[in-house]
Amino acid sequence: MERVYNFSPGPSALPLAVLEKAQKELVCYKNTGMSVMEMSHRSKMYLEIIQDAEKLLRELMSIPNNYKVLFIQGGASLQFSMVPLNLMKKGKADYICSGEFAKKAIQEAKRFGEINVVASSEDKVFSYIPEIDSSKFNKDADYFHITTNNTIYGTRFRTPPQTNGVPLVTDMSSSILSEEYNVSDYGIIYAGAQKNIGPAGLCIVIIREDLVTGTPNNVPVMMNYKTYVDNDSMYNTPPTYGIYMAKLGFEWLKDLGGVKAIQKLNEEKADYLYDFLDNSKLFRGTAVKEDRSMMNVTFVTGSEELDDKFVKEATKSGLENLKGHRSVGGMRASIYNAMDISGVKALVEFMKKFETENK
Repeated sequence: MERVYNFSPGPSALPLAVLEKAQKELVCYKNTGMSVMEMSHRSKMYLEIIQDAEKLLRELMSIPNNYKVLFIQGGASLQFSMVPLNLMKKGKADYICSGEFAKKAIQEAKRFGEINVVASSEDKVFSYIPEIDSSKFNKDADYFHITTNNTIYGTRFRTPPQTNGVPLVTDMSSSILSEEYNVSDYGIIYAGAQKNIGPAGLCIVIIREDLVTGTPNNVPVMMNYKTYVDNDSMYNTPPTYGIYMAKLGFEWLKDLGGVKAIQKLNEEKADYLYDFLDNSKLFRGTAVKEDRSMMNVTFVTGSEELDDKFVKEATKSGLENLKGHRSVGGMRASIYNAMDISGVKALVEFMKKFETENK
């Protein structure tokens, strides 16, 4: 069977070159006589894999030397707890509520301290990034949290907020490596792997060194960033195969020309799809133009019945996973790094055909 165009929001499509290399090395990795899945995480060969993965990520994102790169299990959702557990010294934090995952992060953080929601876009179904009034900041906040890209609602922060020296923490799960970011703007960047990095199960945390110290003594050992820093992410068995797959993904991206090159391709894909939506008489985008995501394009026809018909017929045409999130309906095309421009063009051609047939 031929491969389909997979627009899944996550777990999402992986580059074919990465899958083929993993397939080639699946049974026997190099000259080890075993699969990476069977390999001791303490072995010399595996240490080379995890060290190469970190080196490549540092190079791709220009990560400064005063930041640590951690490979952690539990996905990004575990970080909703780890961040407040490790960073709350005064028991206060500022959050922006810009989507469902930001909302979940807020709900979890409230277990550990006083949370000040500086701004929210929930009043309009998270269809925009709320304006930020610095007068509403908590001067005693331990950190300030945002979700850079909102997977469900198709919005993104184009520039990080200025937080007056308070460490900025961001969930970058659905936008990491899709465009250039200045790591120094953030105290912590965390990202689940299953969108732009590799398979589900791995979370990457990039943390400034000064935020690793002073963690409360009651933080469980496996929830303490210092545990991962002190043990090079090897306190226990890490998600070894996920890290290996991430390394392959980093190699693929480097060969393409790095983040600057993929950003140009991602902008081209997003512009192509949004241009069609802006000129369509049937389809319309649901996010405000100035805050549109480059990774997750959300749209509707205005009819639930027609939306359902579109998704079903698209699937039959090899355009998979276009159904919108259950909380909002409609359609969503996730066009992460691995989605080639040919997939976006195939989607637009199908949309044109569907519009003609359903006037």
